[in-house]
Amino acid sequence: MSKKLAYERYFWFHRQIKDGKFPNASHMAQEFEISAKQAQRDIDFMRDRLSAPLQYDTKRRGYYYSSRNYELPSIWIKEDELLALCFATKLASTIPQDEIKKSLELMIKKLSSFLTSDFNKFQRFINNVSVKNIEYYIVDKTIFQEVISSLFNQQTIEFDYYSPHKKEKSRRVVKPLHLLCYMGRWFLIGYCREKTEIRYFSLSRINSIKVVDEDFDINTSHDIKAIIGNYFGIFSGGSPQKVCLKFNPEVADWIKEQIWHEAQIMNLNDEGRLTLRFPATNFSELKGEILKFGSNVEVVSPEELRLEIKKEIAKMNTIYR
Repeated sequence: MSKKLAYERYFWFHRQIKDGKFPNASHMAQEFEISAKQAQRDIDFMRDRLSAPLQYDTKRRGYYYSSRNYELPSIWIKEDELLALCFATKLASTIPQDEIKKSLELMIKKLSSFLTSDFNKFQRFINNVSVKNIEYYIVDKTIFQEVISSLFNQQTIEFDYYSPHKKEKSRRVVKPLHLLCYMGRWFLIGYCREKTEIRYFSLSRINSIKVVDEDFDINTSHDIKAIIGNYFGIFSGGSPQKVCLKFNPEVADWIKEQIWHEAQIMNLNDEGRLTLRFPATNFSELKGEILKFGSNVEVVSPEELRLEIKKEIAKMNTIYR
């Protein structure tokens, strides 16, 4: 017989008592095809961990509740659902705050007590899964906490923001709208009072943050998730253009395994060359991705992107010639 959830046994035992049937360990063992010892451990767990007011009636040879008002905690979780949560705990390695990770592990420990498997099994699984991050950006734990707190409470925040492109610092008042983790980098997407539009703010560039008692109208009806998913990469701005890249057979198999954009179109010809098409607005990030493949990729269109790659190659040539 397949393994049943321990909670299912608790619930059955609970209903038996509520119906006045005075169940015992033998009854549970027979119902669920488990040993009498396991059944008794379940009954002890209900009494000791779930605070069930269990009393044993020697004449009826079964259990009853000393308080008829008792109900089981309202939780129902399957083993595969807890396994998914274990995966989430490992993926949480990108979160720059240890307290959140510890809370996740504590929650897994609590939830595992409702299953037939003990916590050690899930802890062992967690230890056998790893996530390795490279080229990720350092975020101050205090800054991260303030950002998620203001997002949760829908509070306006004020902070110093440094722009490495302009080499300047500015003071911003922002209404948080969305938190995005992109390629190991955390971004706050919010409505900026100074720029009167939605802006991306890298958390690694935020300093001196504080909540301000200020509210202002957001003159936008943009769908944030649509903004994130519409075009390639994190940068936006400009008119959307259709990008077409052609990859040589040497790297075509690698590209087939990748998603550059949800709306991408791939075609593989008889010679093994792969054509990839997707929409993009800002080419800053895309240029770096293209150059990673060197002579194994060609920009077919748009012409603007093709020219930018040619200029970059020319600059590189002056260094290495």
